[in-house]
Amino acid sequence: MSFLRFTVLIVLLLSSSLPALSANLGEVKSAMKARQPAIEVLWAEGKIGENNQGFINARGNLSEKNRELVAAENSDRKVVYQAIARSTQSTPKQVGVQRAAQISKRAAPGLWLQDSDGNWYRK
Repeated sequence: MSFLRFTVLIVLLLSSSLPALSANLGEVKSAMKARQPAIEVLWAEGKIGENNQGFINARGNLSEKNRELVAAENSDRKVVYQAIARSTQSTPKQVGVQRAAQISKRAAPGLWLQDSDGNWYRK
């Protein structure tokens, strides 16, 4: 299952169980889906990596456009993690760490990842 499909699945589940958040989560889902192809290009180019908190980090200098793309993705992930945390009685940080572990296991070869000690490596 791709990262996007997993994220979309979570958002869909949350939107049905948390009606007050469904409009916001719907917008987040659409935004994440729309930016996914650009994120995948940056992954493939090695310009970004997945940190151990479930967020994206730049792996060097990015253009202003790509910095904005990464910031928007991380902002939306934060919204998703907060919603999941509310529904699972955990914290957004715990959700992000769990998501980072899932990303690490499913990552394609070549993706930059950060281990639990903060060290970066290429899968």
